[in-house]
Amino acid sequence: MATETVEGAAQVAEAGGHAAESAGMPQLDVSTFGNQIFWLLVTLVVIYFVLSRIALPRIGAVLAERQGTITNDISAAEELKQKAVDAEAAYNQALADARTEAHKIVAEAKAEIQKDLDKATAHADAEIAAKAAEAEKAINEIRAGAVSAVKDVANDTTGDIVAALGGKADAKTIAAAVTARMKG
Repeated sequence: MATETVEGAAQVAEAGGHAAESAGMPQLDVSTFGNQIFWLLVTLVVIYFVLSRIALPRIGAVLAERQGTITNDISAAEELKQKAVDAEAAYNQALADARTEAHKIVAEAKAEIQKDLDKATAHADAEIAAKAAEAEKAINEIRAGAVSAVKDVANDTTGDIVAALGGKADAKTIAAAVTARMKG
């Protein structure tokens, strides 16, 4: 058994010595640099061709498509903005026309109302003049009746006063005296 352990230890030591010689990273082993540089160049050439022939054209196409879309969207937005400006100008013009038309309608309505008012005023003035003429006629009739009644009362009163004073006068003399006195 002891011999087995010594032999096992010798094998382990031999394996450890071989491991000590190849210890470290294999990429840094100078004896494999030529092989590593060859595969590095092959890999870089393959990556270059894959990128230049497949990936970059696709990326370029996507970028060109995006740029085209952006340009089209910007031009469409400018067209829509111009349409909005035109629509706003048309709206403002329509609003101004509507205001002008409204002022015209208001002026026509005022003129029509004024004409109707003038007709109504003329009709009312005519009615007032007619009623005033009737009232003046009635006043004149009342005045004439009052003057006649005053003459009658004055004649009767004068006759009674003359009789009370002891005088005698006939109706014609009293009427002439009352008429002369009423004229002023």
